[in-house]
Amino acid sequence: MIASLRGRLFAGLTLFVVGTALAAGYFAYRWAFDEAIELQDAILLQVGSLATRNHLSTRLPSEGNIDGEAQVLIEEIGSDGNAAANRGNSISSLPRDLPDGFQTVTRDGARWRILVRTRSDGSRVAVGQPTANRDEVAQDSALRTIVPLGVLIPCLMVLIAIVVDRTLRPLSRLAERLDAKQSDHLETLPTEGIPTELLPFVSSINRLLQRIGVMFDAQRRFVADAAHELRTPITALVVQAENLEQARLSQDGRDRLASLKSGIRRTGHLLEQLLTLARYDSDASKNSPQGAFDRVLKEVVVDLLPAAQRKSIDLGFARFEPASVRLEPVALAVLARNLLDNALRHTPAGGQVDVSLFSESDTVAFTVEDTGAGIPEADIERIFEPFFRGSRARGEGSGLGLSIARRIVESCRGSIRLENKPMPGSGLRVIVHLPRH
Repeated sequence: MIASLRGRLFAGLTLFVVGTALAAGYFAYRWAFDEAIELQDAILLQVGSLATRNHLSTRLPSEGNIDGEAQVLIEEIGSDGNAAANRGNSISSLPRDLPDGFQTVTRDGARWRILVRTRSDGSRVAVGQPTANRDEVAQDSALRTIVPLGVLIPCLMVLIAIVVDRTLRPLSRLAERLDAKQSDHLETLPTEGIPTELLPFVSSINRLLQRIGVMFDAQRRFVADAAHELRTPITALVVQAENLEQARLSQDGRDRLASLKSGIRRTGHLLEQLLTLARYDSDASKNSPQGAFDRVLKEVVVDLLPAAQRKSIDLGFARFEPASVRLEPVALAVLARNLLDNALRHTPAGGQVDVSLFSESDTVAFTVEDTGAGIPEADIERIFEPFFRGSRARGEGSGLGLSIARRIVESCRGSIRLENKPMPGSGLRVIVHLPRH
């Protein structure tokens, strides 16, 4: 079974047109064949009338471009029942008692269509043609009748394909719109220009998008509220852990306290990331004021230099140009910090992280390149999913940094993509394009 709606429609119309054309061709062929036979019978009638009045005999002369197959034999029927003259070109052995009118007789292995007429003096004349010649002429005439139909069918197939494609084009455009929508952009589909038959389908999709939007909003509010409510107890835990440091503890106790502080620190970082994710999930920065990305990026790099130095990582700018984008400075700082922190975490000691910022036509390009192990190709498609850390997760990350970065970029209609460097295991390149202010 054909799965494509376009294929089904084209196949159905093709079967209908071809079937109709075959039936029409058959009936047109039979009609043209019968008409040609009737025309030849009419010729025999006219020749028979002339032969009856003028005592014509033998084969009529062939003049000009007259086909030999169209010639007519005229024979006098003698009293002995045989043709009188020109036996080499005659209808031999015609019975004397043949009735007047059209007859189909077989003589010497050949079939003849003859017309017998009786004159007023009692003499009789036969006018005839071989049926093989008559049928050949009729077939040629009938075939010429259906040739235009045979030429028309391929043209109809092409026309049907064009009509089907143009008719279903709104479906293709609708599918392209759905594919182009980001997972967190749930604006309803426009109904202008949509065919009437597709309006119920589009309306159903819009209602589904609205329900999903309500669910997403509830989820964002829950995450934001939960993260906000957990801030206070986490802060209290930090204070209590710091107070424990002042107490006299054994080495084992201090090791356990260090583990506790590390867990509290990871939990606090996770809460901050959740709050940031909830903020940019709501697309709150769509109408943000202009931000000086170059100034924000320099501050972030300066803040991360101590962490890079502790791992002996060379963190610096490969290319740096002043650039401004329509995104608030806080969002720019979160974007840059998450990408750089991710690069530092996955770059081994003694590695290198290069940062570039420059203008490119009507966008600002921000790239981060590291010398880590890169990302497995199987993880590239999922790396922006919340809480997905990949199969090579390292450090204390929460799996939200890249997801937050993508939300921030998409909130201002930018783009972000990750790609491994050409040499296997030579590092990862993050490329961000933001609309230029």
